[in-house]
Amino acid sequence: MTTDIHGWIVIDKPLGMTSMDVIKKMRRLLKVKKMGHGGTLDPLASGLLPVALNEATKTVSYTMDHTKVYQFTVKWGEQRTTDDGEGDVLTSSDKRPSMSEIKDALSAFTGVIDQVPPKYSAILINGKRAYALARDDKEVDLKARPVRIDALEWVASEDQDHATFQVTCGKGTYVRSLARDLALFLGTVGHVTVLRRLEVGPFTVSDAISLEKLEELSHLGWPKDVLRPVDSVLADIPALELTTDDSRRFRNGQKVSVTKCQKDTTRHLQCGDHVRVLGQGKLSALGKVDEGQVVPVRIFNI
Repeated sequence: MTTDIHGWIVIDKPLGMTSMDVIKKMRRLLKVKKMGHGGTLDPLASGLLPVALNEATKTVSYTMDHTKVYQFTVKWGEQRTTDDGEGDVLTSSDKRPSMSEIKDALSAFTGVIDQVPPKYSAILINGKRAYALARDDKEVDLKARPVRIDALEWVASEDQDHATFQVTCGKGTYVRSLARDLALFLGTVGHVTVLRRLEVGPFTVSDAISLEKLEELSHLGWPKDVLRPVDSVLADIPALELTTDDSRRFRNGQKVSVTKCQKDTTRHLQCGDHVRVLGQGKLSALGKVDEGQVVPVRIFNI
């Protein structure tokens, strides 16, 4: 029997598990039919993994667009095939950047920058994942693409071979590529040895729970105390309260005039804007403004 519950549970993913490993274990524990996660973490990465349950899976794409925060450690002097500790050593360098060199370089990696993703990534090339091609020793030609780095800060240097940083970045940023390119900019080579995600949009790792804790709670009954609302990732999207009649019409696929919505914020909406549609104060649907009307995009059956 599956559980008819909707929302988000924020997991602190351990090392050694894939994001899908986490989903599979949660399905067994919670008996939830539909699950999805808000951004893949590699097995060698730990930290925040937001997991959507049932109707919350309809909001996963909005999670992907949120800003993320990572802490990562770079080992200078070794470039690896995977740009992390799992790969084989490609090249070595005796160069170790000084503290002043490191701090002076950080500004070159903030703002919108061009970044080539790692060859061992999930990007599709002619229908095949880049990592699958790389593992088969086939040519992997990935083009540079713009990514947004809001902040890149030095945190600590444990010794001359390692430095730890914290990055706040936008969608599509690869920390492994950032570490690789930072090392090259500093006249050396490097790869990521530790990677931990701290934030995804409204979710923070300080609020996350371990799989062991979730298992403990599940044995005591449904762990409602750790469940976040479906619209947790939609807080930055304007909300429109519809009348009962208009809410019913909207959920049946009909457009609703923006002027019929009850909140004063409607006059600030522009064509193309997404909105949360509320019925009696509860999330009912997602809509999109189109020439003075709100068009249904997703309906929530909560």
